[in-house]
Amino acid sequence: MSLKNLNVLNKTHKNLLNKLKDKRTLEIYKKFKNNFKLKDNFIVAVSGGPDSLALSFLAYIYAIENFLNIKFILIDHKLRSNSTDEANFVKNLLRTYSMELVILKWQGKKPKTNIQSKARKKRYELLFKEAKKNKIQNILLAHHIEDLYENFFIRILRGSGLNGLVSLDEKSKNQTINVIRPLLQYEKKDLVYISKKVFKTFITDPSNYNDKFKRVKIRNFIKNLKLEGLDKEKFNLTIKNLKFANLAIKTLIKKNIKENSTFINKKNSLILNKQFFSNPKEVVFRSFAEVIKLVGKKYYPARGKKVDRILDLINMNGNFKKTLGNCIIKKINQSVIVSKEH
Repeated sequence: MSLKNLNVLNKTHKNLLNKLKDKRTLEIYKKFKNNFKLKDNFIVAVSGGPDSLALSFLAYIYAIENFLNIKFILIDHKLRSNSTDEANFVKNLLRTYSMELVILKWQGKKPKTNIQSKARKKRYELLFKEAKKNKIQNILLAHHIEDLYENFFIRILRGSGLNGLVSLDEKSKNQTINVIRPLLQYEKKDLVYISKKVFKTFITDPSNYNDKFKRVKIRNFIKNLKLEGLDKEKFNLTIKNLKFANLAIKTLIKKNIKENSTFINKKNSLILNKQFFSNPKEVVFRSFAEVIKLVGKKYYPARGKKVDRILDLINMNGNFKKTLGNCIIKKINQSVIVSKEH
């Protein structure tokens, strides 16, 4: 880097650090820094909304202070006619503070049903691919506490089990990639404040106000609950207690997979012994779903009903061969073999 460019960068960093002179901004950043404590390079997933812009600012300050490399990535889903213009607007907005944004485009035919869910899956797919390409193991997402509430009620409507109800973890892992949500203890109003204070503006997604989407309906439902006196502290305590119970089950799942399965064929296949299926039903179900996810190298687990159907077949006498979650599942005598589908 030339001396001139280095001076420009130093000046930009100084201007950015000056934002911390604002008392509220400084308090929010201190909380972020004390809880984050990451010592490796990372990617920030950016949408242009207030949540991701606030995360971009907080994470960039942290990266400067800790001499870490940081990449900003935006997925242009091309689901709206002006999405590319918005993506370029966000790129120029971040460039004001020397934050270089990489825009990845979702190419190909777009879905007409279940749009938000499919777009989310594609977003993760592109983010993971970019992370592996750049040999970065950490991706930061801007989910906040209201997202945690929304996820809880959406999962209730889907009939999810315990794991689904508390599925928004601060840290999770998909193969070699760590998915980190450092804003889960922040309220949206704090993130909006940061975005306005630092960037003066942000993108507003019109789908956030379209009540044909389930998430928007749930968001409005939660607003009404708050008007009726929803106790935030008690709600947080409920989720915390559910997480403790879920952690106990996860421990049993790890133990079951470790003790009752064996990798073969250079880790492309797992043999599950009879004892694997002798645990409590919830442990067996989630252990088997995790095996399919692991072998199939998928971010999302297979649908519960499909997993249940395979487990019913396993409990019956007789051999079979089925496919699920990018895996081939075969029962031979008392063993079950799960192999990656080619």
